Amino acid sequence: QVQLVESGGGSVQAGGSLRLSCAASGRSFSGYAMGWFRQRPGKEREFVATINRNGGNTYYADSVKGRFTIARDNAKNVVYLQMNSLKPEDTAVYYCTATSSSITTTPRFVDYWGQGTQVTVSS
Repeated sequence: QVQLVESGGGSVQAGGSLRLSCAASGRSFSGYAMGWFRQRPGKEREFVATINRNGGNTYYADSVKGRFTIARDNAKNVVYLQMNSLKPEDTAVYYCTATSSSITTTPRFVDYWGQGTQVTVSS
């Protein structure tokens, strides 16, 4: 079992930045690929970014590529999502995820979800 707790969400104006953090506890953090998904109002949950077990490989949704950066610290059991140049369409609940297999962009393959943190970007 892995517990994931997100923090760092909030409200920001367009063009601003936020950094989300996700603290993991339970089974070996370094044994999981980690990721971030989001759910925008009225939309289905969608993939944002993912990072493999040792942090050497990352993958991003086209909509955030070049603006968002995912990183992990296996010594601290934390994964981060640095979000820059935020847009109103980035407004969503952001979820931290852990996957025991390789990195995934598909929600149904995720093993564990955090409770989510709200990000609101105003124009």
